[in-house]
Amino acid sequence: MAAPTQAPATTSNTNVMAILALVFAFVFSPLGIVFGAIAKRQISETGEQGMGLAKAGFWLGIAFTVLSVLWVVFVFVLAASSGTSA
Repeated sequence: MAAPTQAPATTSNTNVMAILALVFAFVFSPLGIVFGAIAKRQISETGEQGMGLAKAGFWLGIAFTVLSVLWVVFVFVLAASSGTSA
């Protein structure tokens, strides 16, 4: 009698890098981008859970990084324009 074939083992663990991506998207957004990209690659290779967290961390990291850069540019322009008016 032949042994039944088994499906490949899938883990129900959530990828740690995906969790870190979402956390760092709010704390230090460039790391959210990096961790999100790493987590997406790891999840596709290992089959772990957390693809939504990885995508959210990645895209929120991009959004917050862009907003931060725009804020710095705004403050710089505002400071430069207030210094030149007499």
